[in-house]
Amino acid sequence: MAANPQQALCWDTPGLMAGVDEAGRGPLVGPVMAAAVILDDQNPIVGLADSKKLTSAKRERLYDEIRAKALCCSVAMATVEEIDQLNILHATMLAMRRAVEGLRLKPTRVLVDGNRLPTLDVLAEAIVKGDALVPAISAASILAKVTRDRWCQELELQYPGYGFAEHKGYGTAAHMDALQRLGPCPEHRRSFAPVTAAYAQMHVAPTTTTA
Repeated sequence: MAANPQQALCWDTPGLMAGVDEAGRGPLVGPVMAAAVILDDQNPIVGLADSKKLTSAKRERLYDEIRAKALCCSVAMATVEEIDQLNILHATMLAMRRAVEGLRLKPTRVLVDGNRLPTLDVLAEAIVKGDALVPAISAASILAKVTRDRWCQELELQYPGYGFAEHKGYGTAAHMDALQRLGPCPEHRRSFAPVTAAYAQMHVAPTTTTA
């Protein structure tokens, strides 16, 4: 949920601020990734932006720079099993909480992209379009996106033929065609409608004809 009055940030609060964002809510396959980043004001990073607005090469370059220059950062996930059990929204909140809890340094405030907040033990605020407005959230979006894209490339090697390296698990025409031809792989999200339908099709008894 969005921040309530009791959670509203006091902007004079001293201490570290972390930006948080996720990648992978929409795809039909794989975990949802989340990242938390505390930037170093004394070591700025030029070019931070919403990861979706950057080219793959730009994201990769910034990924390395964020890792090198940030005070600390953390990437976490919620698994396919957790997504199917909890639903994608709650799994995303879980991944975000894990990312914040994984930070080596504890922030005094957290800014989260979107309009909902994970359960945290620090002051937090949800910022709509925060990945385009807050550099630390932009950095988190880049880490989460690159991490998940790399995961998809590895999945393509494990389950060739689906095109995971190209469509990153989204329900493109090519992905839907592969689902029909090959059936779901173990990393497909069973609770997502196209995957549910593909499983149902696999278990339909073949029709028979009589002479």
